[in-house]
Amino acid sequence: MGRPLIGVSTYLAGARWGVWDLEAALLPAGYPRLVQQAGGLAVMLPPDDPSNAAAAVARLDGLVIAGGPDVDPARYGAERSPHTGPPATERDTWELALIEAALASRTPLLGVCRGMQLLNVALGGTLVQHIEGHVKDVGVFGHHEVTPVPGTLYADAVPETTSVPTYHHQAADRLGKDLLPSAHATDGTVEAIELPGPAWVLGVQWHPEMGEDDRVMRALVRAATAPASS
Repeated sequence: MGRPLIGVSTYLAGARWGVWDLEAALLPAGYPRLVQQAGGLAVMLPPDDPSNAAAAVARLDGLVIAGGPDVDPARYGAERSPHTGPPATERDTWELALIEAALASRTPLLGVCRGMQLLNVALGGTLVQHIEGHVKDVGVFGHHEVTPVPGTLYADAVPETTSVPTYHHQAADRLGKDLLPSAHATDGTVEAIELPGPAWVLGVQWHPEMGEDDRVMRALVRAATAPASS
């Protein structure tokens, strides 16, 4: 078969280019570049009516929920911390619908940073609204080591401890239904989660699109080209 079609969720935000200053569908270029490098075809999925999520996912071979703003604490029944950013209601609603559709259809799914957190929330988990040490400086990606849990999807893709690009101040707390931790930082923070088969479902707390290691995305692309399980 040809290259699999991998959808990546995006922002709607103000942007400037040339003579224009308009609302635009935005996605850091690292995401489509990583999908392409890993052997897939990238397509952007800007926020839409959640009733369209299942139809959108049905046209995809794989789905990436990209990083971005903090998940609204109301989504997991918590009071808003002073450290938590303003709600991104439209994006929360759309991406949660995409996740639900991917899980229902067993479409391979990768959550990146916010995407991992949304996957956890979608399955009934909660988040820690502020942690220290995982943001180097405002607008600057840092690096720290993550260690895989043996026998997991993540360990299959990346079996050794690696240094990863990181920029997050929130993290998974209570894991959602059936989710398992598949990597940890040295401070014990859960840095990857996954859902045991039959579908390929993985979330990573770091930003693989900002690094050189494409093995996580290659694992998604392999899953997206594999015959669907019954």
